[in-house]
Amino acid sequence: MAAYTAVISLLQTLERFQERQPVLIQGQTAKTLESLRDTAEYFQNFVEEASTSRFDPEKIKSFEEIIRSAASDAEDVIEMCWTCGNASESSLNKNLRPVVTRINTIKNEVMEIVSGFSTSSHDMDDHRFLESAGDFLINSTTYRSNRMLQHMEGDIVQGLDEDLEIIVRRLTEPLSDLDIITITGMGGIGKTTLARKAHDHLKIRYHFDIRVWVTISQVYGSRNVLLEALRCISKQTNIDIGKDCDKKNDNELADLVQKKLKGPRYLVVVDDIWSTDVWDSVRRIFPDCNNRSRILLTTRETRVAIYANPISRHEMSPLNSDNSWKLLCDKVFGPNYDPPPELEEIGKQIAEKCHGLPLTITVIAGHLSKVARTLGSWMDVFRTMSEIIASHPDKCLGVLGLSYHHLPNHLKPCFLSIGSTFPEAYQVETWRLIQLWIAEGFIRSPESDKSLEEVAEDYLEDLIGRNLIIVNKRRFNGEIKVCGMHDLLREFCLTEVEMTKFMHVERTDVVLRVSTRKYNGRRFSFQINRYSDDRRFKLLPSVARSIYLFSKTHNFVELEVFSGFHLLTVLAIFDENESYHSIPPVISKLFHLRYLQVRSHANLPASISELQNLQTLVYDRRYSHTTLPEKIWTMKNLRHIHMTRACYLPSPGRKSIVKHHLVIGMPSLVQLSNLYFTSCTNEILSNIPNLRRLIVHHNDDLSKKSWINRPIDMSSLTKLEALKCVSNAFLSWTPPISIKGSFFPASLKRLTFAGRFRFPWEDISTLVKLPNLEELKLKDRAAIGYVWTLRNEDIFKSLKLLSFREVLLANWVASSDNFPSLKHLILKKCDNLMEIPIDFGEICTLESIELHNCSNAAEDSARKIEQEQEDVGNNCLKVYIHT
Repeated sequence: MAAYTAVISLLQTLERFQERQPVLIQGQTAKTLESLRDTAEYFQNFVEEASTSRFDPEKIKSFEEIIRSAASDAEDVIEMCWTCGNASESSLNKNLRPVVTRINTIKNEVMEIVSGFSTSSHDMDDHRFLESAGDFLINSTTYRSNRMLQHMEGDIVQGLDEDLEIIVRRLTEPLSDLDIITITGMGGIGKTTLARKAHDHLKIRYHFDIRVWVTISQVYGSRNVLLEALRCISKQTNIDIGKDCDKKNDNELADLVQKKLKGPRYLVVVDDIWSTDVWDSVRRIFPDCNNRSRILLTTRETRVAIYANPISRHEMSPLNSDNSWKLLCDKVFGPNYDPPPELEEIGKQIAEKCHGLPLTITVIAGHLSKVARTLGSWMDVFRTMSEIIASHPDKCLGVLGLSYHHLPNHLKPCFLSIGSTFPEAYQVETWRLIQLWIAEGFIRSPESDKSLEEVAEDYLEDLIGRNLIIVNKRRFNGEIKVCGMHDLLREFCLTEVEMTKFMHVERTDVVLRVSTRKYNGRRFSFQINRYSDDRRFKLLPSVARSIYLFSKTHNFVELEVFSGFHLLTVLAIFDENESYHSIPPVISKLFHLRYLQVRSHANLPASISELQNLQTLVYDRRYSHTTLPEKIWTMKNLRHIHMTRACYLPSPGRKSIVKHHLVIGMPSLVQLSNLYFTSCTNEILSNIPNLRRLIVHHNDDLSKKSWINRPIDMSSLTKLEALKCVSNAFLSWTPPISIKGSFFPASLKRLTFAGRFRFPWEDISTLVKLPNLEELKLKDRAAIGYVWTLRNEDIFKSLKLLSFREVLLANWVASSDNFPSLKHLILKKCDNLMEIPIDFGEICTLESIELHNCSNAAEDSARKIEQEQEDVGNNCLKVYIHT
């Protein structure tokens, strides 16, 4: 995987270099670079094919390490030359020659091994070994992991009763056709255990004439499946299926299975299936006799479950706190013994830290069984749970490693980066994660019309579908807002990244002496409480590409210490209490920087514009607003500007900018967070034409000048999809603001007003002119008045989500015709609301009405709507009331 990442990064660097430095690419240098590109593409194909081949993993791993090192060195040479302002075509060629010679030698060695054309008998023997041993190596590893997982899960009972009831009911439903029921979830969550308990359930044993259990795993062998099925059939029917099965071919075995299953009602459990192609092969084996037979399928891959049957997926959830504690107690003390009272509190904390994963609980329980049953010993276990899990790679990490090794190469660096870059239990916003993936070079340039962000979103959804990433928060339309990773998967990532040199993660506060050792690698994440001085960072290699800093205490690391890393692409300082006096000019010399996140007391310096490769800027100016430098308009590659406090953006037409730059604007900018409304002029907005998300701020000082005398005009933002308007006005005498004459682009899908804008409710009705508006939120007295009356012609055609929080609305006059597409209505702290329009029950698309701390009258009307719909047979509408 590290080799794949290095090769892809090299190819991307070559592409950018050839695009932006055509002067240096001439004569012999052009030929050298072309040769390097051809070799890199060969390595890319080799690594991709090797990951799915039957070659000896150890041999592949050794070659990948050599490829990783050579590709990284080649990229270093190109970027160093690029950084050097006085570089020439001859100097570049001179520096590249030894690297290209080395990389071509490696290519020849790989080609000899892969093709088997080497004249050396030793190499020929190696090649034969690769071909013959591969299947056994992969199969045996998978077999051991699955046997171990089944053994560890075997006696897990807590928390499965409800799941078991659902599965048994589904298996015994009166549907006559062959039905497919699927169980999905991450490795170690108990899918196989649940399937086994269903298979052995008394009701199931009486309901089905024959029960068949087959295990697929990552390496599918149709013959093994057929033989397993025949053994189950023979055992339960006492029918001798013939001792000559081994002599039959696969087609004959398949015919025999179908013949034996055509009469009786059968249940087939297909355990641990990984791909849709394999499912197609398995599905053909078992006949549909229209006699209520069933197939129960378990998989870690959501897409496989949906493919098998899109409407019958049962997704397993982690155990709750009570069941986690019960399972831990059963494993440590036995099912009939209570834990000592003095261990109960710390025991529950240990169980809670397992995050509901039975596999983790079982491993930790096994360790607890071997230590003294004292408070001190158990507290030690609580503090060192990560180390305990890592010390049992076969029991825990090996099981989860199956999911990782099954990933396509392009997803592996994305997965590892979530698990290793961020601290334990960290919840990362999707926009930030995606920009980091893009900056790191993990996202391949799309061949379609999709943007890099859209490709990255597809990658993330794929990882979620494989049950490797946890979704912490989604928008109503399914878009992911916040995600994270289970601690057990994170431990696997930390082990893998160190082994492959993908990233070095520091989790201890011990300061290394300069004389001990230098750090190795190119990516570094420091997840420690304090840094105390700069010595740690002086140990990093000069070719470091990414540095992440996380800390909750104040540190004294000067930004200047990072100026020596000339090839740095990511510098992200997440420290909660670190705030620099200013950003020193030396940071602007980091020419290759694509992602910069930092906090400071001062405005951004004008020198920031020298970072011409910067794609994402996350800046927090403490205690005050920010004024962006004029020259920011020259940064053509900026995609995201995220200011944690409101900022002013100067006009791009000032002579000081235009004088030295023929073209002004930020055509790549897609997101701009927290811009003052006074900067939302046509001159400014027209120079960021591809903006998709925007947050603007209004405050007391600007109210009379900006909002009253000038309506909002965003007509130039023809691609804007999400707009959030925030008012910082808290004074009661602030005059009301009207949005009636404002112009919002037709592309707008999400619109939020938060704060005391105090515009009349009638203004909201004008938003019906937005044909694509799907989400509308009004918060904190954004609208003034107690009555909102919608006319017949006020139709929000596309609106799917409507949310109010702390509005004064008392009387709401509307009908179902005003909101024909509404799916979700959310009301929070609406103390005055007397009634939700009773006609809303007639909205055929409405799925939920959710109330939080609203008036009793509003709650009663919601219940009335739900009851009326249930009376007419509509059970799709759900009402949720939270007090």
